[in-house]
Amino acid sequence: MAKAFASQGDMEDKNISFTEIGDGLYAFTAEGDPNSGVIIGDESVMIIEAQATPRLASKVIEEVRKITDKPISHLVLTHYHAVRVLGASEFNAPQIIMSEDARSMVVERGQEDWDSEFQRFPRLFQGHESIPGLTWPTTTFDGMMTVYLGKRRVDIMQLGRAHTAGDAVVWVPDAEVMFTGDIVEYHSACYCGDGHFSDWGDTLDNIAAFDPVCIAPGRGDALVGREMVEAAIENTRDFVESTYRPAAKVAARGGSLKEAWDAVRAECDPKFAEYAIYEHCLPFNVARAYDEARGIDTPRIWTAQRDLDMWADLQS
Repeated sequence: MAKAFASQGDMEDKNISFTEIGDGLYAFTAEGDPNSGVIIGDESVMIIEAQATPRLASKVIEEVRKITDKPISHLVLTHYHAVRVLGASEFNAPQIIMSEDARSMVVERGQEDWDSEFQRFPRLFQGHESIPGLTWPTTTFDGMMTVYLGKRRVDIMQLGRAHTAGDAVVWVPDAEVMFTGDIVEYHSACYCGDGHFSDWGDTLDNIAAFDPVCIAPGRGDALVGREMVEAAIENTRDFVESTYRPAAKVAARGGSLKEAWDAVRAECDPKFAEYAIYEHCLPFNVARAYDEARGIDTPRIWTAQRDLDMWADLQS
């Protein structure tokens, strides 16, 4: 293969930041690695995103314990991807919350996704031996649910399909802060391999309608201030549209996946080539964009073998 597969060549540890984005609200970020969020209530703590392994989850807990000794009562998983959920056991949270759609995806493709992402991201899965198995929610919801951390209200909502069909966001109304999962990214490529390009823009509009003062995105730095929030939302929109539009044009004229790959590279490389995990994401993004443009609404399941075959076809 012309390039190291996915992120197999990325073995350098990233610097962790723990940024306050509101009163008792924090974003755990690590230079383009998957982010986590923290909400401190009156008597307990909610975590958003569990990381890929218990070892990585312990780094989130280490930061939390620097600011509070309140117990972790809730863990919210914005979608089903292995790098977001397999560290859940380390938090020992009584409630693990997912949308019902996300839980259905664990049933349908959770093991395949674990196998696939393990192969793609070896650094993120250091310590994988301690993962007890697939992560299952104790609580699911359809559309919206509200959790009270004492007096603090937290709304967990599905605002539309984007990164996956089961995406959820977490809104803290007293602080006007949102945790978006991978619907919004900052200077990091969007992973669209399980995405819904035609819906993504509307979902971004639904996020923007809340007018958040801060956002903890799925990857990249915390977005502090409405100007930075707006810029990140629009940049995410540009990334998604710039990926889908050229692939759709190729599909419409009956062109090949390799032709779609060349067209997307021509559109996206000048704008996004320096973004975190760009080269990793691009083949999966093009394959999904090409499928969606040909009428395949439900993303095909990625397996470890399908990953390798597709990468070889496009990178050769």
